[in-house]
Amino acid sequence: MGQVMTPDGPRQNVLKHVQVREYVRELVSGAEPGAPAPSERELVQQFHVARMTVRQALDALVSEGLLERVPGRGTFVARTKVDISTPLASYTEEVGRRGMTPDSRTLLARMESAGPGVAKALEIREGDKVVHWQRLRLADGIPMCIEDAYLADSVVPKFLDAPLPASLYVELQRRDIMPTWGEDSIEASEARSDEADLLDVAPGGCVLRISRRAFAGKVAVEVSRSTYRADRFTLWVPLSRPPRTKLVP
Repeated sequence: MGQVMTPDGPRQNVLKHVQVREYVRELVSGAEPGAPAPSERELVQQFHVARMTVRQALDALVSEGLLERVPGRGTFVARTKVDISTPLASYTEEVGRRGMTPDSRTLLARMESAGPGVAKALEIREGDKVVHWQRLRLADGIPMCIEDAYLADSVVPKFLDAPLPASLYVELQRRDIMPTWGEDSIEASEARSDEADLLDVAPGGCVLRISRRAFAGKVAVEVSRSTYRADRFTLWVPLSRPPRTKLVP
């Protein structure tokens, strides 16, 4: 285990794959696009870890767009891509962009022990303290989403000591840990009875479940699980085709 700097000082007992990830990040920082990254075998030998640990670290950098894999050749510093990325927006920003008035109602706010999934996503130890903030999110007064946000207490100390903020991202900005990038996982599902009551939909009705990890630079700041009513919410993702794309018949 090692250390990673956070806004409130070094965080102890950093997971091995995080150490490997940040080592590779620093190693290739400023390198020319197409330059080779360290091989999995080299990293396994250097850090004395399992290949799966190394692969997890490299997968994260590939997801960020810092590295790219070339089948049969290896992993390289990613070349510049011409595309449009979806902006990392808060619920308040997203609803405002759609011309609606956002609001929310806190359902739960408490300190908990991190379970395996949350601990892995926030890159902390299982059992570490996390803030669990559950809210019913509204748009023009209509229930739109149930959001469960989890934040490591080591990253947002004393979060529950003051009145809860109107906006999580505004509070994170105030703490100088505004998320700069993230990753979403989206799936369609059926509303459970408790969710249906809160969202004012029929039990078993269609919902969209969006799981998010948000980072401020190298620090995993937030993991959230949001359940949207599908009859009121459309997921919007901008797309573009790179110029001079050659089609093969």
